Amino acid sequence: MDHVSSQQTSASDEREARRLQYLTWEHIASDLHHPAHLARKAELRRSCGAELAETSYIAEHAAIFTERLTMGERSWIAGHALVRGDVILGDDCTINPYSCVSGKVTCGNGVRIASHASIVGFNHGFDDPTIPIHRQGVVSIGIVIGDDVWIGANCVILDGATIGNGAVIAAGAVVTGDIPSMAIAGGVPARVLRSRGSAPKRSGTGDIEDQLARLGQKTKDQWPDILARWKTQGAYESLEADGISRPAIRHLCDAIEIAAGFGHLPPDLDAAETVERLQGLQERETGLFPEEHSRMHGKALRDDPKALYNVLAVGYALELLGSSPRQPVHAVELGAGELDEWLSALPWSTRAWHAGSVVDAIGTAMYFNAKYFGIRYSRQALFEWLSRNANSVSGLWGEPTTAEGWLQPVNGFYRLTRGTYAQFGVALPHPHASLETVHLNYRNHKGFVAAKYNACNLLDTIHPLLLIARQTDYRRADGEAIARKLISRALDRWRDGEGFPFADGAEPSLQGTEMWLSVIHLAADFLGLADRFAFVPKGVHRTATVGLGL
Repeated sequence: MDHVSSQQTSASDEREARRLQYLTWEHIASDLHHPAHLARKAELRRSCGAELAETSYIAEHAAIFTERLTMGERSWIAGHALVRGDVILGDDCTINPYSCVSGKVTCGNGVRIASHASIVGFNHGFDDPTIPIHRQGVVSIGIVIGDDVWIGANCVILDGATIGNGAVIAAGAVVTGDIPSMAIAGGVPARVLRSRGSAPKRSGTGDIEDQLARLGQKTKDQWPDILARWKTQGAYESLEADGISRPAIRHLCDAIEIAAGFGHLPPDLDAAETVERLQGLQERETGLFPEEHSRMHGKALRDDPKALYNVLAVGYALELLGSSPRQPVHAVELGAGELDEWLSALPWSTRAWHAGSVVDAIGTAMYFNAKYFGIRYSRQALFEWLSRNANSVSGLWGEPTTAEGWLQPVNGFYRLTRGTYAQFGVALPHPHASLETVHLNYRNHKGFVAAKYNACNLLDTIHPLLLIARQTDYRRADGEAIARKLISRALDRWRDGEGFPFADGAEPSLQGTEMWLSVIHLAADFLGLADRFAFVPKGVHRTATVGLGL
């Protein structure tokens, strides 16, 4: 071979090697077994215990820094892709040039990841504003991508996301939650546009409107029979959130609220007699509403969750019957110092949900005191304390826990704001921050699954989203996606003649039925479709503000 021919061959080999960096799918069989390629794979097996199928291929300039790497048959990683962390690729998976796969990421078979995509299976800690972010470490939930998935160019997929089999993620989308199988999703944040094989929809709300109408008709037709199911000898007894059936005044109030949501009172209810019974629950010294057989009295009632919740349940039921409490709720009419002492002693760091529920009762008692007895002075002190103690970073009150993350503070945020900011029409102090934390909690719990997909967790998500949307359209598309998902599952949860279970896997109950009807109304309201659903909450879960001034 002469000198010129040798130079031409060398240049051709160089072009071919460079070509394979970017067009890895064109690699020839001999390149799989090239000594340099085999050496790369051997080094990865040695350094991180990589499990690499014989037909898998890793381009020379791919940046691989993994704790664990698994690659199935015919899977490849192109040059200038970055792969780090704990990454599993099934068969026939491809990672194109300049894409980044980081953290804990599991892909099924046939996953196509386009150039410049970022799949990030971890998050930096940032919750403590007193510690620099780079010192707060990282947490990882992990990303799971099913079989036959195409992830378009410049997509971002965030930690905690799950993408179902056969899904297509449009170029430039930002996936923050779960994408169902066979869905075509796009946008920022990503939402389902349509399903593969179906024609594009002219309207994004058509199916939801139909589901609301169908469920609304079912609930409208069946609510009297459902109330009758839980009535025994003139009293209502039903399952509660813990799955135990017991008599409680709440069940009567739930029955009144369910009927009122359809514009009626419960069948055979003697309104005058019921008003007398409910008013008679009010304890003289505190004005709180203990259960009929409670032995607690005086200041001890402030520690009784039922006596506090009944401020809401009984108070609103009395309003729906055209009446009101007999006397003010004296327990909440305190000086600023006493109120501060009570609020500050609540378990914000460990049981923020309970702490928020106490504030809900306090705010609601102040609402009744102002509306029916003209007492308003304590409310100013309540809102001042809330303003001082709201966390500007999370937008919430209370701290996350090791076991449940942000679940307690987010659920407490709903209860707290329901009885205060929502009820009196007062602007939230940190709406953008609180919105981010509500979405973070929803995503960290994967939208809630199994028993955690319950009326409490979903109510405590959709009500804050609706409340915050009164102040800002920030991340509205994310909220709409959650609202649509809630409604889309509602028909399957409803049990004809029985109502809604409080949680997946549980039996229907009055509490579950009233709360889920309210959740669906709130989701429909968020989408501007409240008039498509027959039920309108008019008691504890109503959304109308009362004002009354501070």
